[in-house]
Amino acid sequence: MMPTPPRLPMVPAKPVLSAKPVLPAKPVLPATRVLVATPVLPAMSALLAKRWLRAKPGLPATPSKLVKVLVVGLAAALLVVMAPSASQAYAGPGGPHGEGFQYGRTVGVQLENSSIVLSGTGLGGGKGDGYRIKRPCWYEPGKSAEDMLKTQENLRAFWFHTHPHGTEEQFQEFLKQFKDHVGEAGRWWSPAYNSADPGGMSCWSDLLGAVWVPQGQTPQGGITVDELLQIARAALTVPEPQVQLSPDAKSYVNLPTWVWLGGNAPTTRSVTATLPGVMSATITATLKGITIDPGTGSDRAEVKENCGAAGKPYAKGGTFTCGVRYLRASIDQPRKVYALTVTTNWPVTANANLAVVPFIFDPVEATVTRDVPVGEVQTTVR
Repeated sequence: MMPTPPRLPMVPAKPVLSAKPVLPAKPVLPATRVLVATPVLPAMSALLAKRWLRAKPGLPATPSKLVKVLVVGLAAALLVVMAPSASQAYAGPGGPHGEGFQYGRTVGVQLENSSIVLSGTGLGGGKGDGYRIKRPCWYEPGKSAEDMLKTQENLRAFWFHTHPHGTEEQFQEFLKQFKDHVGEAGRWWSPAYNSADPGGMSCWSDLLGAVWVPQGQTPQGGITVDELLQIARAALTVPEPQVQLSPDAKSYVNLPTWVWLGGNAPTTRSVTATLPGVMSATITATLKGITIDPGTGSDRAEVKENCGAAGKPYAKGGTFTCGVRYLRASIDQPRKVYALTVTTNWPVTANANLAVVPFIFDPVEATVTRDVPVGEVQTTVR
């Protein structure tokens, strides 16, 4: 008999005790969607095989046999319990659901075995800033006792594939832990994780396959509204600045170089993370202003930063309040240009139901650099 892995304490929930087809599952919330349990078999290592397919007394198994069972059971599992991906199942208005992609320096969010829905204007079409969810795995409320029992009964073939020497009596004994809760108020909670985080699967592998939790209670490790806010924050992106300059191609010593943001990108971006029927949390970022780095010191450039939210477009006869006045030519600089950097600043606000203490996030910043060659007008005195 293989050793039982450590269990996460609960209040006063009862963990699933035996070898089981209760693999990480998409929770069922009646008002939203119904998906049968979806084994994450392709991602399992021998270590995870030991965890999820450990033998009951009377069903000895070695690690090599467990790996063999995993491979043999894969085809049957895919036939019996295959479910569509989040993007296939929930495509619709409001942006992608279940995934928030970030590029560049960011880790991003990709929810696995989760019922959380991500939506909003801040998903994609921009860049994130590297914000990471503090804990990359958690439990989510899922099926009722009756629904979970039906799911396990429907996984009969998979159970016998993973227990080739099992008997009907042993299968019924396995089902008993689910039958015991029928008629009770509560839900089975299932583990989920952020697979975009390098520690996501490792964190998830330390959680139990399913946990029974009475109504009105939360297991240790259960998803919180603060964590929903963190998920939304990690998925948030803002557009890369489209910097406009005047003059554009080349500037000259003592000539004002006006700076502003081009394009018609929205100045507000939001992401909502929703656990349907339970709670939701929204992160909103609003463009507040820009900062300008001329790419040289104050002895060579004078910066004007009375720019408002998006800079000031050039206007003939207008007052120069946002941009750079270069005081020396760039001929002696590397590549013979100044590297002008513009950074947009997006303060973030949080709004969540069930929140007790306001959650504070740092602003999101997005940066772009433009090369500015600066010449010097030569005059001849006769």
